[in-house]
Amino acid sequence: MRRRLLVGSLAIVLILALSLSGCGILPGLNFNPANSPSKIDEAWNIILNNYVEKDRLNSDNLSEAAIWGILDAIDDPHTTYLNAEDYKLSQTSLEGEVEGIGAQVGERDGKLVILSTFAGSPAEKAGIRAGDVIIAVNGEPVSEMSQVEAVLKVRGPEGTTVKLQVLHEGDTVPVEIEITREKVNVPSVKFEMKGDVAYISISEFSARTSDEIGEVIPELSKQGATGIILDLRGNPGGLLNVVTEVASYFLPDGVVVQVKDNRGKITEYPVTKTGEVTDLPIVVLVDDSSASGSEVLAGALQDYKRAILAGTTTYGKGSVNQFFQLSDGSGIYLTIARWLTPLGRPIEGVGLEPDVKLELTGEDAVNWAIGYLKGETAPSTKLLGEFLAVA
Repeated sequence: MRRRLLVGSLAIVLILALSLSGCGILPGLNFNPANSPSKIDEAWNIILNNYVEKDRLNSDNLSEAAIWGILDAIDDPHTTYLNAEDYKLSQTSLEGEVEGIGAQVGERDGKLVILSTFAGSPAEKAGIRAGDVIIAVNGEPVSEMSQVEAVLKVRGPEGTTVKLQVLHEGDTVPVEIEITREKVNVPSVKFEMKGDVAYISISEFSARTSDEIGEVIPELSKQGATGIILDLRGNPGGLLNVVTEVASYFLPDGVVVQVKDNRGKITEYPVTKTGEVTDLPIVVLVDDSSASGSEVLAGALQDYKRAILAGTTTYGKGSVNQFFQLSDGSGIYLTIARWLTPLGRPIEGVGLEPDVKLELTGEDAVNWAIGYLKGETAPSTKLLGEFLAVA
């Protein structure tokens, strides 16, 4: 079974299910209840043999509760347990077409917030707007769920409904909105020319993203582009191999990212020769919802001085995650590694600091970037079009 690694949060994107196949246990941990007695075994036997109301001892429920307890003790917001139904739902492939409401969400100040809705999506048609805070899903408070649980409860089969209690940005009283889920087709790359500046927005790194970027790059010279705005704002990440392939259209050589596992082993993911490589100057737009895979790409371009980063400090998800299926069909979405930029910078919980801090948002930030590339709003940092190797 092919192992697919994810640099993106399952809870960040409502329309996506992160398809990371692969089963097994990572070596390196001393605890192994199958081979040696443990407190868990002792407690399990004591309870099963001595508890007064034996009909309350459901082994499946107790096992699930034990798994939840272990994961709660780990206290990792990107690690969670999924029951069999949710695990099956989560395996929907990152192919750019999924069943859901058609919205991107992210965590802000401990709240689940709508980052954007897709044109024509069920969320947009129902009145969901960017900035909305999701308070409850089908009457269950989001505050009592993990991010992953909340996302999976919002997603669901085409034709089914979900009730969201949301607080619109600027309002004081929440409203309940019922949405009928649909199959949502989501291209991950948007490209347009703004004069002689190419604007490329990547919403997430799905299986189709590399091909979509591959179609854009040849257009740059055909349409006379003199610079590139790479918009990664609100991008929650995606598949690690896809991020590496996308970076390879902007970097001629070098390491894109380093991944450090639980034994301290570092694996380097180098540039792949995927096709034409552009050497045009680049401004990368980022914000506090640029997470994981988008931070991998932005961090590599920043380390090599191939681009400047403009915007606000990024989210700070420096983890690599994988799904592990259990024998009953349930599964664990587990943080299995940390990643570092080419220069070895860890960003977990810290994020990437932009070269240019911008308070501008939306199209105002894009216009600033156009001005910068044209030399009209240049800060002290000079943008280099050439590739600078990292020693």
